[in-house]
Amino acid sequence: MERVELTRDCEATQVPAGDKIVLEKGCEVMITQSLGGTFTVQVPAYNGLFRIASNDADALGKTPEQAAAPVGGGDLESMVWEALKTCFDPEIPVNVVDLGLVYGMEIHPEPGGANRIDVKMTLTAQGCGMGATIALDAREKLTMLPGVSEANVELVWDPPWNPQMISPEGRERLGLD
Repeated sequence: MERVELTRDCEATQVPAGDKIVLEKGCEVMITQSLGGTFTVQVPAYNGLFRIASNDADALGKTPEQAAAPVGGGDLESMVWEALKTCFDPEIPVNVVDLGLVYGMEIHPEPGGANRIDVKMTLTAQGCGMGATIALDAREKLTMLPGVSEANVELVWDPPWNPQMISPEGRERLGLD
């Protein structure tokens, strides 16, 4: 964990409720996770966890990561999966693919040569307020890929997620094996 003082006001999303607030310049935070271009911070003044997007990294004294999948090399399907692997639940240090949250991905060619990407994913808990934030993060990263004109990320609840859906890599990262 790294303690920093915000250098400017910045928007944050409360974890796990999903409510937006503005953390004020000078507020002391502890960075607990920095993955996929976003930051999870513990804020003692607010007694909670918050997610800060990569476009506000400078408020933490950080440089935004290039969170999208590499634009070169590989076919579009591989790039889509790599982009999804840069999306994280702010409370869990494993990407949404290795957590087993992505139930399906389809690529649909569009007129003019571009593609629409449709993703069906779930969350570890149906009541998680971060669902819209995680889905938006995935959609934004997918639309940055070359040849993608549109991306849709739909949250689904069937089948219900369970820990057995975590990949071997995710299980190792979480110390479950």
